[in-house]
Amino acid sequence: MVVLTEAKLRALAGARSFERGRGYVDAVSGIEVGDDWVRASVRGTERYEAELTLGGPGGLAGECDCPYGQEGNFCKHLVALGLTMMTRKADLPRQRRTARDRARALDAWLSDLSRDELLTLVRDEIAEDRNVRRRLELRAASAAGDLAALRSRLRELFDIRPFASYGYVEYADARAYAAQAGQAVSAIRDLTGSGRPAEAVALAGEAIGLLAAAAENVDDSDGRLGQLGADLAAAHHDACRAARPDPEELAHWLVTHAVDDAADLTDLDPLDYEDVLGERGMDALRRHAVQAWQAHRTGWAEKDLMRRLAKAGRDVDTVIAVHAADLAPNGHTHLLIAHELDTAGRPAEALEWAERGLRDAADLATVDTALVDHLTDRYTRAGRLTDAVTLRRDHFTARRTLLTYRQLRTAAQAAGCWPTERQKALTLLSADTAHGPHAHRGSVLVDVLLDDEDIDAAWQAAREFGAHDAQWRTLADRTRATRPADALTVYLRLAEPLTRQTGNHAYEELVALLLSIRACHHHLGTQDDFTAYVTDLRATQRRKRNLMRLMDERGL
Repeated sequence: MVVLTEAKLRALAGARSFERGRGYVDAVSGIEVGDDWVRASVRGTERYEAELTLGGPGGLAGECDCPYGQEGNFCKHLVALGLTMMTRKADLPRQRRTARDRARALDAWLSDLSRDELLTLVRDEIAEDRNVRRRLELRAASAAGDLAALRSRLRELFDIRPFASYGYVEYADARAYAAQAGQAVSAIRDLTGSGRPAEAVALAGEAIGLLAAAAENVDDSDGRLGQLGADLAAAHHDACRAARPDPEELAHWLVTHAVDDAADLTDLDPLDYEDVLGERGMDALRRHAVQAWQAHRTGWAEKDLMRRLAKAGRDVDTVIAVHAADLAPNGHTHLLIAHELDTAGRPAEALEWAERGLRDAADLATVDTALVDHLTDRYTRAGRLTDAVTLRRDHFTARRTLLTYRQLRTAAQAAGCWPTERQKALTLLSADTAHGPHAHRGSVLVDVLLDDEDIDAAWQAAREFGAHDAQWRTLADRTRATRPADALTVYLRLAEPLTRQTGNHAYEELVALLLSIRACHHHLGTQDDFTAYVTDLRATQRRKRNLMRLMDERGL
């Protein structure tokens, strides 16, 4: 048996979950010890069941039904259980012996019971525990080959009414509902294992439909129904492998399911059934997929299935046809087609589709920027530098942002025409800032001038067209040594509203500005003015102790 240590628990859980687990040690209760396992309840957001496996080929392992644990993680509840057992390790061997003795005693007692006594015992358990009753009813119906009874039991398992308030299963009851519905998976697998896989296929399909209908009215925040859906899909696939159903019928069911809302719940992929469908079934799958897509060409599920089938068969033209049937107005779909054609080694067609995306776009301002980037790259690699500049210029004209300006600059510098293009771009931004619907773009003009390191022009634009505070701060920071008077005016204006604010963030901002103000006075040779300013500031702000402390620390 594995010896529990903090190092092993930390290695499995990670530092964060391990530290959080320390805080849950007192929440551990109801500990049960088996031969190579320990099980307990741990109170978290709600009560969770945690189990540690202390032996076997895998060494130390654990399972917990909390959301994080259900994803396969070694959670804080398992850490808490492990830490609890470490405090009881001296008593653990005795508890294991006791567990083995009890198991042997129970088995011996059951073995000595007569048939009638066993029946009485089982009937008593059935009367007291409805979950036991349902499990045994399912096994009885399965053993009798009573498909009608099994269908009736399935409907009961997926019935939300015993758990619902006003027709909806709330989060607190969702776990119990999922546990009940989960019995359907065992029933279906039992059918497959008992030599009736064809019936299992039919019941699995019905169970998936029942789950999809119920899921709309269950709070599945923890994803338990999603896991149940995946389990049902796996049981269906296993039953199909055993039963080898008619490929045409199976293909039709798979496509119908794939384009239904239930597909999101089960994550069932028709392409995974190739081993069952065979060549004839895959042909039928493609045929049914085409029919579904033709009936609903803009449906996401229909398009996705068609694309994946076409890619699996390396049918690029079908992939393109699916995309082309529902072209996005911003050119994004055109770009997807271009990528498919490039991958297929058809660059000329790819370029044609990409350029068509620009032509089809109603407004270059809303076109997918990835399409513009793609075309610019294609033009540049082909030596079509003038076309690359034209595209970047048109995109900048439509968008007029710092990013599109930078992209234009890169293209124009590569083509050797940046001075001319820059002047056109600045003229356009200057006209925008003066009047018209783009008057708010004065800040863009300042940004691009700052990005070009044209500081004097940026100052002029800020004064003429306006700028926001962050731009004024940047201008002042960059010219503190060369234009100290201008920078000082900016810093004093930015500092003034901060003197009316409280909180450490405001204090830190104010102190940073005071240091900049001091530097400006140093360059101007007016240190006495700064001393008078700070003295007055201290007098008016003396009640702000944290501010005073920060000023003291910075020599202010």
